[in-house]
Amino acid sequence: MARRALILIEGTRSNGLLYVQAAQRLGLHPITLSADPAQYDYLAREKIEAIRVDTANLDALIRQCSRLRATFDIAGITSAEESFYAPAGKLSRYFDLPGPNPASVERCCDKFTQRQLLATAGVPIPACRVAASAADLERAVAEIGLPVIVKPAVGSGSSGVRLCRDVDELAEHTSYLLGAKQAWQSSLRILVEEFAQGPFYSADIMGNEVIGFEAANFDRPPHFVFRECVFPAELTDDEYKRMADVSLSSLRALGLGWGPANIELRWTERGPVIIEVNPRLAGGTNPRLVKLAYGVDLVTEHIKLVIGDEWNVRRRHSHIAVSRNLIPESDGTLDWIDGDSLAAAIPGVAEVEFYVEANAPIVRKGDYRDMIGHVIAASTSSVRSKAILQRAINLIDWSITPFPTIGEQEESAAPTSPHRSTGLR
Repeated sequence: MARRALILIEGTRSNGLLYVQAAQRLGLHPITLSADPAQYDYLAREKIEAIRVDTANLDALIRQCSRLRATFDIAGITSAEESFYAPAGKLSRYFDLPGPNPASVERCCDKFTQRQLLATAGVPIPACRVAASAADLERAVAEIGLPVIVKPAVGSGSSGVRLCRDVDELAEHTSYLLGAKQAWQSSLRILVEEFAQGPFYSADIMGNEVIGFEAANFDRPPHFVFRECVFPAELTDDEYKRMADVSLSSLRALGLGWGPANIELRWTERGPVIIEVNPRLAGGTNPRLVKLAYGVDLVTEHIKLVIGDEWNVRRRHSHIAVSRNLIPESDGTLDWIDGDSLAAAIPGVAEVEFYVEANAPIVRKGDYRDMIGHVIAASTSSVRSKAILQRAINLIDWSITPFPTIGEQEESAAPTSPHRSTGLR
C-alpha cells in the first residue's frame, strides 16, 4: 500500500514546522514543495522531504504532484502561507481532494476587493479608498482625513503597512511604496483607510465555528508589529457575541466558511469593526496560544479537514496563554543573545525561541521580520500568566553593535549597551 502523504506548498517561519510535525503525528509523510527549500531551516534540520519546484506556476505544481502520485497516496494538499493558499485550493480541486474555494480565497487576499464585498454586505469596516499614484493617495486622504493607514492592496505580515499621522509621514511612505512597487508583485494599487481606533482583537475560526478571540497590542508606531498577545481575550458576553456575529457575517460576505480563518477587528466607538479577514490560520504565536489555553491544536485540526478526516475544536480546558515578541530597538550586528535556558526553566513558561544567532544582521523593516524571538507562558489566570511571562522576559538579554556609518573607521563602531528585555519599552 502506498504511503499517505501531505503536500505542503511552501512553508513559514512561524507555522511551517507545526504543520510538518502535526502531519507526522497523524501518520502522514509531509512533502514540502518550494521554489527555495533552503529558506526553511527546519526542513533540513528535521530531515523533511522537500522538492524544488516553481510554486508560482500552477502547471508545474500539477506536474510535480502527478509524479508524486506514482509513489504516494496524496491524502491532502494545503499551505500555511497566505499567498499559496489559493493555489493549494486549486490543486486540491484538480486532484479531487478537500480544500477551500480558491476563487473566494483570491478575492479575500485582495484587500480592496475584500472591503468592497464586506461593505456591500453591510459589514462594518473602516472607510477606505484605493490608489495607484501619489495624486490618488492625496485625494483619498483628503476624503478620509488624517490619520490614515496606508498599505499594499496585496500582502501579509504587516509588510508595507504604516500609520501616517501627518503629510510628511504620508509623503515618505507613499514614496517608499511607489518606489518598491516591484516587491508587491501584483500591482501598484495601494489601500488608504481610516485609522479605526480601539482595542485590537483577532478571531480564530474553523469552518463556521468561532473558537475564541485573542487580544493583542503593537510595538512602537507607525508600524504594526505585534508585541504582546493574550488568548483568550477578556470580553463581556455582549462583546463576544457582537464580535462573533460580525466575524461570521464577514465570512458569508466573502464566500468563505471552509477551513481556518483569522479575522482582525478593533472595538471602536461604533462597536466591532473588521480590519482584515485572513482565509487561513493566523501566523506568529497564535496557534500555540490556542493550544495552551484550550487544548485545541488548530494546525492538526486543519490537516484533518484537508485529508477528509473528522475534526474537533471542542475546548479541552480553560487556561490563559500570553506571548511576548522580542523586538530590537536598533539596527546593527547582533553580538549575542542569551537567557533562553534560564527563562525556559521558569514554571509556567511554555516556550522560549530565538529566531537569530550571534553575528546576524538586524535590519528592521516595520513588519513581522523585526521579531527576533518570542516567549510564551500559560496558567489558570491572566494575572499569573502575565507575571510568569514578565519574569521570563527579565532574564533575556541581547547586545547589538550599530552598523558603521560612511567614513567611520572600523574601530569607532563601539557596541551598544546590552539591552535587557524588561517589557517597559
